[in-house]
Amino acid sequence: MRIGCLQFAPQLGDVDNNLNRADAVLSRVNPKDLGKLDLLVLPELCFSGYNFKSLEQITPYLEPTTSGITSLWARTTALKYNCVVTAGYPEKVDVRAKWPAGPEYYNSAITVNADGETVANYRKTFLYSTDETWALEGKGFYSGKIDGLGKVAMGICMDLNPYKFEAPWNAWEFSYHILFKQANLVVMSMAWLTREDITTFSRSPHEPDMETLSYWLSRLEPLIRAETVGEIIVVMANRCGSEGDAVYAGTSVVLGIESGEVKVYGILGRGDKELLVVDTNRRPKAKLVAEPASAASTATDTTTQSRDTDGSASTAYTSPDEDMVEDMEDYNDGYSSLSPKESKTPAAYSGTTSSDDESFYRESLPSAKSYSKCTFLLEPEPVPT
Repeated sequence: MRIGCLQFAPQLGDVDNNLNRADAVLSRVNPKDLGKLDLLVLPELCFSGYNFKSLEQITPYLEPTTSGITSLWARTTALKYNCVVTAGYPEKVDVRAKWPAGPEYYNSAITVNADGETVANYRKTFLYSTDETWALEGKGFYSGKIDGLGKVAMGICMDLNPYKFEAPWNAWEFSYHILFKQANLVVMSMAWLTREDITTFSRSPHEPDMETLSYWLSRLEPLIRAETVGEIIVVMANRCGSEGDAVYAGTSVVLGIESGEVKVYGILGRGDKELLVVDTNRRPKAKLVAEPASAASTATDTTTQSRDTDGSASTAYTSPDEDMVEDMEDYNDGYSSLSPKESKTPAAYSGTTSSDDESFYRESLPSAKSYSKCTFLLEPEPVPT
C-alpha cells in the first residue's frame, strides 16, 4: 500500500492560503509518486486551522456536512490522483429536518474514494478542551471496509488518549477498538501539540520529536502486545507550525505493528512541510526497539508520564511497572472501560461491571514492553540491481 501524509502549517482562519499551502506541498512531489498513491491523509481541521477559542470564533469557518471547501478539495484531489483522501474539517450539521433540534457542530474528517464518493464522515469522539468550546462528541470511533484499503479504523487526535484524561491510562479505548474490529489499517488526522515553546521546539525542524512518538506508541501498547494475524498499518498525519500559544509536534509517521515489532516505514521532522510517501510493500526505513522491562522499572523514579494535551509527553515515557498497574486497578476498582461489544458512546466508559469479553481480551495480551527509549535502527534501502 502506498500512503501519503501531507504535513504542513495551516494558519488559523486563513482558509484560502491554507489551501494554497497544501497544494504547494503536493506541487513539489514527484508526479510519479503522487500517481501511485492509494491513500492520502491530511491533518485535523486542515484548512480552517485548529486553535479556535470559542464557537463564535470558529463559526465563519464551519462547513456543511461533506459539502464544504474541504470536501471539495478532497474530491478534486482524489479524482486527480486516483486515491482515497482523508481530511479534517469543522462540520456544521443541517438540522432543519430535525426541527426543533438545536445546532450540531463536530470536529470531523471526511474520507473520499478515488471516484470522488464520500465513504466515511467520522466525528471526533474524545474531545480536547479546545474542541469542547464549540463541538459535540461523535457517537463512536469509526470502523468499516474501504475498497482498496481493507478494514479501516479511524480516529482524530485526542481519540488516542484516555477519555477526558479521566479514564484509566490502561483503558486504551481506541486501541481496543482497533483490535476488536480487526482493522488492518488505522488512519488518524491530528493537530497534536507539544508543550515546548516554539523557539525551543523549532531548533531542529527536520528531526522527529521522539517524545511525541514514544507517547503515541504507549497509547498503542495493546496493538504491540496483541498476537494479531498480519500487520496493522498505523497512519498518523499531524500538522506542524504554531497558532498563538499552540505549538504542533509534526512527526507524521507510518508504522507497521506485528508480533511485538514496530516498524517505521517513514517519518517526518517536527517542522517539515512536505508529503511523506511510503510503500508498505517495501522494506521499512527503521524499527523501534523496546527497552527491557527491568531497565524500564529502574527508570520509574526519574521519568514521568506527561499529563499533556492532545499532545506529546514532555518527559520520557515509561510504561507503568506491575506495582503501578496494580495500584491503578485498585484505585479504579469497579470502573469498566470500553468493552468491544458495548456501545461506543462515551457513556459506555463509566459502567460498574467488566464484561467477560473485555477480561478475556486483556488477559490474552502478553506482558507489556516499555518504549521509553524509541531507538531507530536505521537500515538503508537495498540498492536495486
